[in-house]
Amino acid sequence: MQRSIATGYPVAGHESAGGNDVMSRLRTTLERADPAYIGLFFVIVALGIYVFSDPARTGWYNHFVWQADAFIHGRIGIAYPVSTGPYVNNYFQDIMPLPSAPGEPSYGLLPFPPLPAVLLMPFVAVFGMATDAQLFGAVLGAINVGLAWRLTTRLTESRAAAFLATLFFAFGTVHWYAAIISTTWFLAHVVAVTFLMLGVTLALDAERREQLRRVMRLGPAGGSDHGLRNPLAETFEEKSLFVSWGRRLFGQIDLMQFMAGFVFGLAALSRLTIIFGAPFFLFVGGGGSYFKRALSAGIGAAIPVAMIGLYNYLSTGHLFNPVYEFLFQQQFHGLGYAPSEEFYGQREWGPENPLYIPLNAVIMFLWPPDIAPTYPPFDQCANVARTVLGACPLAVPSKFGMSIFLTSPAFLLIPFVAALAWRQRVVMGALLAIVAIGLVNLGHFSQGWVQFGYRFSLDFAPFALVLVTIGIAWLARSRRGFAWVAVPLVVLSILVNAWGVYWGVKLGSNVTNTSTSLSARAVPLAREPNNSSLATR
Repeated sequence: MQRSIATGYPVAGHESAGGNDVMSRLRTTLERADPAYIGLFFVIVALGIYVFSDPARTGWYNHFVWQADAFIHGRIGIAYPVSTGPYVNNYFQDIMPLPSAPGEPSYGLLPFPPLPAVLLMPFVAVFGMATDAQLFGAVLGAINVGLAWRLTTRLTESRAAAFLATLFFAFGTVHWYAAIISTTWFLAHVVAVTFLMLGVTLALDAERREQLRRVMRLGPAGGSDHGLRNPLAETFEEKSLFVSWGRRLFGQIDLMQFMAGFVFGLAALSRLTIIFGAPFFLFVGGGGSYFKRALSAGIGAAIPVAMIGLYNYLSTGHLFNPVYEFLFQQQFHGLGYAPSEEFYGQREWGPENPLYIPLNAVIMFLWPPDIAPTYPPFDQCANVARTVLGACPLAVPSKFGMSIFLTSPAFLLIPFVAALAWRQRVVMGALLAIVAIGLVNLGHFSQGWVQFGYRFSLDFAPFALVLVTIGIAWLARSRRGFAWVAVPLVVLSILVNAWGVYWGVKLGSNVTNTSTSLSARAVPLAREPNNSSLATR
């Protein structure tokens, strides 16, 4: 297998020279600009679009605000069910009630990893239960766009390719929809993307540093002993087996790769399935060998993984959160998570089983939008003439999800890159991470509901962005390929996601009460858990 990586490739000199067209002027402007200012530009633009895409922020599932409040008060269980007062949660889903004596406060446990709640704690400490978790998600989502720019610039020296790839991530993937909705399930994705972006970028930086050291002949990543050693320390090391082993182990660890693994592990404290993306850090990063890369990143990732195990044990008495099994037994066949009965499989399969994969893969890769809908609030659309005349939509997003290739057509570059460059370590690592995370998610009985697109794709979105960026960079070597393939795919992705965001906000507004009171808006959902709002889950 090749030891080369795609960082710094293709070089700018491979691009076609200028003309006076818009694309050439854009390339020139990007090459002259400070990359930090470009990143800031992306954050500002994304912040404005994310915040104003859904200014009302009518979602009301804010489990993590309640969890943050519980942490602040020294509890793990949240107050539940709360049905009186200005802030209520008796309509919440995905909670396991804890037994309580009559007249005593009652609590419930959440199945979700705690990182989003931890990040919300400073805001809850100041604003209390009035904390706007959706606004927090929109702001963090905008920061993710800046991190995407930072990541893509590590993969190519073509600023135009990095710019286009960042645009794709910001507005051509379901990250846009997740960031503006940012109710409980979507906020977990947005937080996980933040740390996964940082971890992948750190690994790419460690790889670039490794290459630079190799070129400049500065020795291995762990450094070498160029100075004189302390004779007393050498004598002590000879007498102590543990010190000797410790020095040998430390010499195998690349500190930047260790940090990449640690930050990657933190992402799993928001979305557990992300940990299956670990193969990427076997192939990419500092250390100079597969063993050293894996060891350095593995030790770093083990720390957060141990933290989530400890958290589960302290909160439930189990290393693995039992709330998932409880919810599976309560919700299987209960809330309409799947398009039809056959997609559920059998209850005996449990919440995780490879037998779910073939059925769920249909949603991930093939599921279409709803064509000419006639369900509420489109009851009047049963008259075909109204649809033909434009009074009714020809299509709306399916609440069960949609094919990732329909919602983000630029993902079609991934098989192209995989076929041509699978031997490159960065490509192999990203592919294995995507496949591993994807298979684990497909093995879950539910694929996310209610949603636009396929929200589970965000668990591997930064790895997919690596491959899309490499594909765009290759096309950027030819002005024709960039203009006629890469740009149309990204533009189409943005248009589809704008359509999805529009309908997500519109359908969410149609099923909510016009009152801004949280308790007032809770009533319709408590009565109709199968509502068609795309803004609920």
